[in-house]
Amino acid sequence: MTAIGDLTRQGQIVAAHRPWPRAVVTPAVWQAMTEALADGHLTLLGLWAEGKSVHAAVHAIDAGDLAVLSLDCPDGKFPSVGKAHAPAIRLERTARDVHGLEPIGAVDNRPWLDHGQWKRPQDKGRPATQYQFLPAEGESLHEIPVGPVHAGIIEPGHFRFTANGETVVRLEERLGYVHKGIEGLMAGTPLDRAARLAGRVSGDSTVAYSFAIARAVEAALALDVPPRAQLLRGLMAELERLANHFGDIGAICNDASFVMIHAHCGVLREGTLRLAERCFGHRLMMDRIVPGGVATDLPPDANDEIKTFVANARKRFKQLVGLYDKTASLQDRTVRTGILSPALARKFGAGGYVGRASGRGFDTRCALPYAPYDALRLDVPVLNAGDVDARIWIRIREVEQSLSLVEQILARLEPGAILTAAEDQQASGEGMALVEGFRGDILVWLRIEAGIVAHCHLRDPSWFQWPLLEAVIEGNIVADFPLCNKSFNCSYSGHDL
Repeated sequence: MTAIGDLTRQGQIVAAHRPWPRAVVTPAVWQAMTEALADGHLTLLGLWAEGKSVHAAVHAIDAGDLAVLSLDCPDGKFPSVGKAHAPAIRLERTARDVHGLEPIGAVDNRPWLDHGQWKRPQDKGRPATQYQFLPAEGESLHEIPVGPVHAGIIEPGHFRFTANGETVVRLEERLGYVHKGIEGLMAGTPLDRAARLAGRVSGDSTVAYSFAIARAVEAALALDVPPRAQLLRGLMAELERLANHFGDIGAICNDASFVMIHAHCGVLREGTLRLAERCFGHRLMMDRIVPGGVATDLPPDANDEIKTFVANARKRFKQLVGLYDKTASLQDRTVRTGILSPALARKFGAGGYVGRASGRGFDTRCALPYAPYDALRLDVPVLNAGDVDARIWIRIREVEQSLSLVEQILARLEPGAILTAAEDQQASGEGMALVEGFRGDILVWLRIEAGIVAHCHLRDPSWFQWPLLEAVIEGNIVADFPLCNKSFNCSYSGHDL
């Protein structure tokens, strides 16, 4: 077994990196890390490039250790992690597309985010090539291309099914259609501009991304946040979680042709968004969390309104849960459909309801606790069935937990400041944060030089969930793909960056 401490001690520690260590390591240590990931002793939290360097964030869940290992690549090449640890494959393809770093020994050299339409100087004169989907062999197989344009109001993504009749033999995804160049836009920007960009990576997780970049900045600059602001951040995060879980539960039932729950969940979601607007001035609470605290305080009568909302939501939601549990035709569609094995969930470090429905009980709020959750009571629901039904039940239990957390936060709110400004506007440092969004853990890593963001990397939980969707649909019928897809509800925008 290779411990994180053993790996970092063999490298050069970067003193300016907080709160976890970062070490610049040799190719031999990088290889040792790869072997530990492949053996399951470490979990990959992220892999990204920066100029002529590549970074990997790794976590040892049993020990609770976390670190960033960095490898200098003066020749533009680095030993592939994906050759031994599949979750790194798409991350390495992205590092090559965006930064030109070549993973040596990579098992998949196709582009990922790059669709051959970029207009960078280095792309001039490069011929556009047709993307080659992986082949599937066998008798009576046919392909079904779906997307990137879809019938609903959803983001673009291409799904290439290979099927035998109605049974799916292989699914392969093609993403990258909503690549925005977020990291490039952030480079050279002041902190407030970077925070606004982070909040727009994936609109349904704007609070979680704002929370994550704020915590990364605060770690880099050793900035304290007022207690009231910490609690208000938690309140916003739980309202965002509630709105999305309400929407997801209804949408999954709608894809199983049970419209009633969809309609009532829509009412609950709308009530959550309206409450957010009355409390924080914006339905999605965009730009309300900022480095140093929050930008908006609650109005005077908000506490009573939130308590009334929680009581009503708890009562109405309990009735919907009973309806879901007693509807045999609905259970027939969700139970034993789209099963994700616990072993695969652990291998990919799947977060959120995807991982917790398959036995992986990782929740950043508990595993790597941060304010205000370090002082709140939170039970992490875990199931092992790994099917669509289990992913619904995890959402149900998380709704119940979020309603409880909102009540706990209200009970702890005391008058006080909501923002701490940085004393040194030209400060420098490196920081990283993990925040639990409704899909799972969001990672933000950044380097600040003289008050300006030199580089910022943001990793959505969808990076480790999209590949698993390909696995769970195999052996299911084509008609069950919408159910499986919605039960994952991965972000296109958050993935494509």
